[in-house]
Amino acid sequence: MNDTVELWLPQVTQTPSPNADERPTGCNVDLLVIHNISLPPGEFGGRYIDDLFCNCLDPQAHPYFAEIAHLEVSSHLLIRRDGAAVQFVPLNRRAWHAGQSAFGGRERCNDFSVGIELEGSDDTAFTDAQYHRLAEVTVAICALFPAITDQRIVGHSDISPGRKTDPGPCFDWTRYRELLTRTDTGDRRTGDS
Repeated sequence: MNDTVELWLPQVTQTPSPNADERPTGCNVDLLVIHNISLPPGEFGGRYIDDLFCNCLDPQAHPYFAEIAHLEVSSHLLIRRDGAAVQFVPLNRRAWHAGQSAFGGRERCNDFSVGIELEGSDDTAFTDAQYHRLAEVTVAICALFPAITDQRIVGHSDISPGRKTDPGPCFDWTRYRELLTRTDTGDRRTGDS
């Protein structure tokens, strides 16, 4: 894969974040991490997540924002409640989404992973539109990075146990994996990417 070509998914809104950098030389992407986020906590809609990921969150807009406005974080993608997807970081670059983390004996998961945020919370069901869009983008990401196998699609809680709980107990892994299988099969059958 040409490292100089930035990997943006088609039919996804591009909102570049400064909170990214180059992956270590020779590092293969082989992990997909699913997160959840809502700003303010438990509230959905608006641009606050985009603002956080682009370092322009107004700390005065909500009391909680004063605690987090200084953070320099971003996932590769955000999937909103209506299924709309926003990409903040090209897939070939390292997004700052995982923090202190480890998987399979390797630390610094940001180095070798793609991060997807779902607009939601641990205690709120995710929407049909989110599951369908998540399956679609997962298939596209796995086509670009075939080392991301089913066993290498995890939650933030799996790579940062005790520190993180997302995507939380309301995320339906069985439903997601069933949709993923159907979406993957359909794409191979039709030849669509």
